Amino acid sequence: MATTSKHVEAKKRKTKKVGADYVAPAPWTVKHAFQKGDVFTRLSCVIFGLSNLARKQIIKGILFLAIEILYIIYMVNTGALALDKLFTHLQGTKSEQRFSASGIPLAPAPEEYSVTILLYGVAALFITAAFVWFWTVNMRAAYKAQYLKETTGHAPSFLDDVMDLKDGRAYVSMLFLPTLGILIFTILPLLFMISMAFTSYDSAHPSHFDWVGFANFKEVVSNDGGTVNGQLFLSVLLWTLIWAFFATFLNYFLGMFLAMVINRKTTRGKMFWRGVFSMSIAVPQFVSLLVMNTMLQPTGAVNRLLQSWGWISGPLPFFTNATWARVTVIVINLWVGIPFTIMQVTGILQNIPADLYEAAELDGANWWQQFCNITMPYMIFVTTPYLITTFTGNVNNFNVIYLLSGGDPTPVGASAGKTDLLITWLYKLTVDKGDYNSGAVIGIFTFIVLAVVALLTYRSSGSYKNEEGFR
Repeated sequence: MATTSKHVEAKKRKTKKVGADYVAPAPWTVKHAFQKGDVFTRLSCVIFGLSNLARKQIIKGILFLAIEILYIIYMVNTGALALDKLFTHLQGTKSEQRFSASGIPLAPAPEEYSVTILLYGVAALFITAAFVWFWTVNMRAAYKAQYLKETTGHAPSFLDDVMDLKDGRAYVSMLFLPTLGILIFTILPLLFMISMAFTSYDSAHPSHFDWVGFANFKEVVSNDGGTVNGQLFLSVLLWTLIWAFFATFLNYFLGMFLAMVINRKTTRGKMFWRGVFSMSIAVPQFVSLLVMNTMLQPTGAVNRLLQSWGWISGPLPFFTNATWARVTVIVINLWVGIPFTIMQVTGILQNIPADLYEAAELDGANWWQQFCNITMPYMIFVTTPYLITTFTGNVNNFNVIYLLSGGDPTPVGASAGKTDLLITWLYKLTVDKGDYNSGAVIGIFTFIVLAVVALLTYRSSGSYKNEEGFR
């Protein structure tokens, strides 16, 4: 009896509710459709919705079939040609004068640009991948309709499926549009950008280019002395990581320190101090950065004021010396970023259980011991995901560098300045110089660096390993 009871409970855990009065096995897989499906289910791999139509799921079957027909029409009219040109004729054609057999000039043939061919080809690949995924959805639905028809005598109607999307599978309804937006506006442009890394799309080939394989990657990591080379890439990468480290952790610890000072029982005017920092957040960041850029120029307000006071004999090289420029952007970023950190950590500090501090005081712990053993572990445990996202954001912190220093100082003939991050270097290579292939390679390397750092850091943190373990 005990064995039977355990078997029933295990079976319940492997099932899901399909209708109001029936519990059926899950999941519905493509493997099940081919192994256990009847002729209608198996033929659904060629004729979408056939199994649903055979089980009187008319609306669902018509929708599946309509999507298949639309894909076929797209491929016949546009998709197949776009894929063919993508792989065999990416360089396109130039506009040439044409003549009739009798020598009469005709209208010139339309020019085909490589970037247009690349865009339509990548879109066709994306649509084809989406169609393949939809094919799996069709096969699962085909087997599900067959199974329910055989076991219950009827398959759920279209209205039943709609009600299920509103109730049991509401997450699908809620997440469909956001997921679709991510696929169209994030994944598709990302694939387009990645494909540029394998082409000769640069300032010398702005209209007509072709596939070059991994030649651009070799150029970026080699030391051939070009405008983009391995030595320059490593220099920019090292500065990017140094910048991200200081911009993240100096903001974090100094912001936490100020938040702790404000939260102290002896601090008066807590609302005033928090309001002051909130006011600095209300000013648009680009306005603050442009103002600071103007003030720190050789003829700016800061240098003129210091010279008028007799403190300096010449202008300070805020953006003309590499060391000065790097320290300047880090310090200005502190002024911009610390108020955000204060707002982030204030609520967390206020939620640390007060009895932990009371117990520590009874044990004779001083403020530093309380900070190291209570405050800091709690903050790190809670804010590890925030630190990772902040570090990632600082690696891609385009605004601060581009608006404040513009990457300066920039050596003569170099494509990247001493304060350029990978993201600002990428911008200069693409928008300013038109070297989209090199920019795409740098973008791929930037993604790899961020992915490795974020995954290793988060998976080794307490926030991931023991989500509810802090006491």
